[in-house]
Amino acid sequence: MGVKIGVVGCGSFSRSFINLFKAHPDVEKIVLCDLDPEKVKQRGAETGIENFSGSLDHLLETDVDAVALFTQNWLHGPQAKQALLNGKHVYSAVPMGITLDEIKDIVEAVEKTGNIYMMGETSYYYPDVIYCRNKYQEGAFGDVVYTECEYYHDWDHGLYDVMKRRGGDNWKWTAGGPPMHYPTHSVSCFVSMTGAYLTKVSCQGFSDRNKDGYDLYGEGKNEWDNSFSNESALFSASDGSAVRVNEFRRIGYPGTVRMSVFGTEGSFENKSTESSKKGCSWMTKQQSERIVLDDLLECKPHAINNTDGENAVVDEKPVNFAKIQPVDSLPDSFKKMNSGHFMSHNFLIHEFIQACYHRTMPCNNAWMAARYTIPGIIAHESAKRNGELLMIPDFGNPKY
Repeated sequence: MGVKIGVVGCGSFSRSFINLFKAHPDVEKIVLCDLDPEKVKQRGAETGIENFSGSLDHLLETDVDAVALFTQNWLHGPQAKQALLNGKHVYSAVPMGITLDEIKDIVEAVEKTGNIYMMGETSYYYPDVIYCRNKYQEGAFGDVVYTECEYYHDWDHGLYDVMKRRGGDNWKWTAGGPPMHYPTHSVSCFVSMTGAYLTKVSCQGFSDRNKDGYDLYGEGKNEWDNSFSNESALFSASDGSAVRVNEFRRIGYPGTVRMSVFGTEGSFENKSTESSKKGCSWMTKQQSERIVLDDLLECKPHAINNTDGENAVVDEKPVNFAKIQPVDSLPDSFKKMNSGHFMSHNFLIHEFIQACYHRTMPCNNAWMAARYTIPGIIAHESAKRNGELLMIPDFGNPKY
């Protein structure tokens, strides 16, 4: 028997994930769930899925084993807790939650029920993060001294349309949220590479001055009375290193999620933009040892060898994996499918289904997801206090 999964939220973002769930050999059944019946019907017509649910409450009464949350980010925390306490495994889009209490509730629910929680943090499977994680495990960095992580996504790069879809008629009330409430793309790069966690933070915010006609930031203009469109944080980490994280939503720069890491023996520098992984280098103290990594890390079309017993079959359909990504770990159906965020969706969905099917611990589990998310929540509090140094709570390592 395979995994029965309910997909909660049938907007545009969930589309590629629904197709991946449908293609996975260990998925037995998919139920589409949304409060908007038209969205459910549309996704059903596109995918051939005929099982529908009109609400999360109803879905949790069915026989699904797990739910995948692709709802508005401020709903993730409460919905994940509800599903876990109703006996379901949970896959959640980022972030884990937007308050410390929401994250604590999820961790406690996982500990209480033993159910699986996984956050779909795409950066974990980005080619540059995989490369750095491998180098770190080899000891090639020596001691990590300093790491830079950043997520640059200007409003003019499609964010207005995204927020209008998420927020409906009152979209501006939730659009002006603190940038550090969406920190996981950045923070996970460092945490998933080293296994260290962030312990304290001083953060500065840039009060928005943009005259875009929407007036999204400032007291009384959004749910958080937030005036910051950009936030820069300097963290101390449990390994003794420093980590700088930028979360910018007003910036004249191509969109990007990236990390550069500097160690006592080796360093990784990333000057790439979101559309490419060109511009990454490995270097040491010797100038002659600088290695350009474009060919290894760039996601570009190439043929994949599918395995059929002991025979290798070359698939003629080009897919956009990077050479460093562990494609051999995927089922053959996933090797043939292109997806978003540097092909990370394929790895995330496969990992979650395997975790549910075999009862294994996913990499982006509840405790790691908390370490990706909480630092940003505390960083925003620091920014509100003009950079006051604040301690970051930690819920520890997986308990089972």
